[in-house]
Amino acid sequence: MNANQLTDWLPTTNKEVKLRNWSALDVILFSGDAYVDHPSFGPAVIGRILESCGLKIAIVPQPSVNDNLQDFIKLGMPKLFFGVTAGVMDSMVSNYTASKRKRDKDAYTPNGDKGFRPDYASSVYAKILKEKFPNTPIIIGGIEASLRRVTHYDFWSDSLKPNILTESKADLLVYGMGEQPLREIVTLLKKGVPFSSLKTVKQTAYLQNKTEEIQKNKNWKDIIIHSHEDCIKNKKTFASNFKIIEQESNKIFGRRIIQNVAEKTLIINPPFPTMTEKEIDASFDLPYTRLPHPKYNKRGPIPAFEMIKFSINIHRGCFGGCSFCTISAHQGKFIASRSKESILKEVDKVANMSDFKGYLSDIGGPSANMYQMKGKIQRICDKCVAPSCINPVICSNLDTSHKPLTEIYQAVDKHPKVKKSFIGSGIRHDMLVPEFNKNADAEELDRYTEEVMTKHVSGRLKVAPEHTATPVLKLMRKPSFKYFHKFKERFDKINKKRNLKLQLIPYFISSHPASELEHMANLAAETKDMGFQLEQVQGFTPTPMTVATVIYYSGYHPYTLEKIKTPRTKQERENQHRFFFWYKKDNQKWIKNTLSNLNKIDLLERLIPTYKKNTSKNKEYKSVFTKNKNYKNLSLPSEFPKSKRKKRKKKRQ
Repeated sequence: MNANQLTDWLPTTNKEVKLRNWSALDVILFSGDAYVDHPSFGPAVIGRILESCGLKIAIVPQPSVNDNLQDFIKLGMPKLFFGVTAGVMDSMVSNYTASKRKRDKDAYTPNGDKGFRPDYASSVYAKILKEKFPNTPIIIGGIEASLRRVTHYDFWSDSLKPNILTESKADLLVYGMGEQPLREIVTLLKKGVPFSSLKTVKQTAYLQNKTEEIQKNKNWKDIIIHSHEDCIKNKKTFASNFKIIEQESNKIFGRRIIQNVAEKTLIINPPFPTMTEKEIDASFDLPYTRLPHPKYNKRGPIPAFEMIKFSINIHRGCFGGCSFCTISAHQGKFIASRSKESILKEVDKVANMSDFKGYLSDIGGPSANMYQMKGKIQRICDKCVAPSCINPVICSNLDTSHKPLTEIYQAVDKHPKVKKSFIGSGIRHDMLVPEFNKNADAEELDRYTEEVMTKHVSGRLKVAPEHTATPVLKLMRKPSFKYFHKFKERFDKINKKRNLKLQLIPYFISSHPASELEHMANLAAETKDMGFQLEQVQGFTPTPMTVATVIYYSGYHPYTLEKIKTPRTKQERENQHRFFFWYKKDNQKWIKNTLSNLNKIDLLERLIPTYKKNTSKNKEYKSVFTKNKNYKNLSLPSEFPKSKRKKRKKKRQ
């Protein structure tokens, strides 16, 4: 690859900086991911945003922390600041499974190789940089920093940690999607505003001494939450904080959150309003190569890139508000949708890639079917504090029309080089059920469902009811399982009508707060009765900044402060997970014993039908012998099990 081509990527080495004839850098980014210059990879987006502001940017992907730390000093000191991110995922989620085992692969590293990202990467990188360059400001961001911006429970250390600014020693934190705050930060710095004075930028957080006066802003209201120390002393206090944090994060006009931490005060400024169509288009229309940096050519493919290589992200945000999900905490609950023109422009770019075979792997977003959905009357949304727009019922002010989305699919499929476009993102099946989505046009919902089933899936349609038990679903902020039954009826009807022979694949979670063994047994039995043999399952993983994680740690629901029972021990979690696989012989003896002890014979008979048959025979044989006083001399029925025949023979002898 020649020098001109190499300069299409952001520079990663001094050699690449010199190819651009730069004598100094304005910002140097450090990332826990390999560098993929693609709009689905946060570090690349941040780099391109800063570049579009006229800055000279370099990126250091996956710097080594196990040697002389040369990677941290090789590019020198930037003029403005260092940027630090753990990558697209929280480093602990990336490195460990739900059972706290080290993962075998890292999807964001060439060849899936592990060991290139340290635990708590944001803090590790920032502390090294602060030690090497004590006078250069450090901004941390990305999902790890964003979701750890306040006192939070860390599952992997089983401890309550303070905000990540305290641990990382960074100077400023950008939470959520970083385009808007970064543009404002750069604008202010270019005007000569000192970095230390960047205290009124929305969607940022910082620490200051308790003795300092808090910067005034006449447009903001403040709310003080319990201190970190109070949270450590009392789990209920910690839980009560989260209601405020979640509500303020999801408001159009949030309040500034203030929390004391030892001798410091944490200040979290309100978020920016949802990005406009023009703003989000500008982010996706930047000059990405859409490829990994050439330095990885000989190291093997990057799994996460291979998965999304031919996919198109059409919107951000999710108004589902699921209690176990972090999407709204990071991207917000209001939907930021791209224009049709921007989407089709990216489709054309992908279709003209040299190795494109005509198949788009996904046209979607955090939830596939929320494109262009928003409040009918904006001033109602402006005052809303609800964490979900569709729980416990779909808001009457929410426009859930699927027509714009259907039109996008059809426009994409008209591209001459696109043979088929798939929907790989999760579809909210509940919004396609008229009995639940009562304000929608039922015929329009059916048209969308039929469009997806006939043109945009390959053999399987994946949806996520998550559980069957009402108490668990209520806590999850998911609708009753009866709506999954309703959706399956519509799915089956279309399947038969169009002779499609598609499979419906439901996703479920075990060990979620409020879930008990009986609930998991019922989940297994009910899905078995529906003809499912579950494969797409997972154990609940407590991640920072979710209602479910707060409950897992504290035992209290943050909105009601009522006690919630939660599976916490390794054995409890493993036991719940085993019910998913009732059909495996290794689990059936355990299931028999467990359900017998719970006196849930009805569930046992539904899960393992042979149990009923065998117990009936045993009762029959028992009655044959106990009713006859001379039972020792009776001949045994021919169908009597051989094992029992032998035992009887021994007794008679």
